[in-house]
Amino acid sequence: MKKKLLSVLLTGAMAASMFVGCGTSTETTDNAAPAAEGEATESTTTAGGTKVGVAMPTKDLQRWNQDGANMQKELEAAGYEVDLQYASNDTQTQVSQIENMINSGCNVLVVAAIEASSLGEAMDMAASANIPVIAYDRLIMNTDAVSYYATFDNYKVGTVQGQYIIDQLDLENTDKTFTMEITAGDPGDNNAGFFYNGAMDLLKPYIEKGTIVVKSGQTEFQDVATAAWATETAQSRMENILSSYYADGTDLDICLCSNDSTALGVENALAANYNGKYPIVTGQDCDIENTKNMIAGKQSMSVFKDTRTLASQVVKMVGQILNGEEVDVNDTTTYDNNNGVVPSFLCDPVFADVNNYKEILIDSGYYTEDQLQ
Repeated sequence: MKKKLLSVLLTGAMAASMFVGCGTSTETTDNAAPAAEGEATESTTTAGGTKVGVAMPTKDLQRWNQDGANMQKELEAAGYEVDLQYASNDTQTQVSQIENMINSGCNVLVVAAIEASSLGEAMDMAASANIPVIAYDRLIMNTDAVSYYATFDNYKVGTVQGQYIIDQLDLENTDKTFTMEITAGDPGDNNAGFFYNGAMDLLKPYIEKGTIVVKSGQTEFQDVATAAWATETAQSRMENILSSYYADGTDLDICLCSNDSTALGVENALAANYNGKYPIVTGQDCDIENTKNMIAGKQSMSVFKDTRTLASQVVKMVGQILNGEEVDVNDTTTYDNNNGVVPSFLCDPVFADVNNYKEILIDSGYYTEDQLQ
């Protein structure tokens, strides 16, 4: 499907902003990342000197470094000047960075929000300046400033994890009972609920039937959420669960973890506090450390979201916006940010495990073999 942009408003905004630079903020220690190796630091002129502001949440997680680098590379290759900023996981820093991008004349904003509902001031400013906003991989809530949303199918990410567990343990046909503990994501990240619900919608019937037992009793999202997706928080919580419910020698069969940073915390806790049969551990993002753990048998799978694919789609959407064209979307019903449904483009996730990681991650050029040694 496609949505027609209000080109009259955009034309005015573009005309005004073409005379203003889009400078790089230096207000935070997470400064803009340099251009990729071998890339020019000055933009080409094929896009008429148009500027794109890219706001990323943090450099603390590998995936955001990769997302930012991929985005910058793709946009600069298309001829756009790029203002790439990382906000050190501080919402006020991100608000300031976005406001600086607006003031300095960026024509389009691509924003991966730290916290879905904390960008109100910056979004109001973008709306007043008629600057289109693409929410990148995290939906920005409670605002009418978001023009489009580009992400992976977040609910499907969860179903991929849930189905992997079902298939590995043959839950449809077994008469055995398995134990499971759940580690979900940041409650301030709108995606975290989709990941959790996608997996739990598949696994809840087995919990209700008694095939899966959550010994801690912690199954609701608010009880299993992990603030900031922090590895240390996930580790501490899992250490408490292991000492409270599995110290008697009971095996833990399943660790449903929404992403790799939380999975890494769980794996650290298992390494230090658990001597039973090693559980199935799920993840997401195929971070290098987690992929190494997957090869070593310490993590079972990770949902792979090829950020190169997402970056390419966002660059295409940016071009369509700036050219006053209809913007490609493939979902106009799912993602409501409490101000209306945001037209979205959803990329498909797949999973990597020890059986296919070479094909998925190495043969595709995402990693080299040396990086996974």
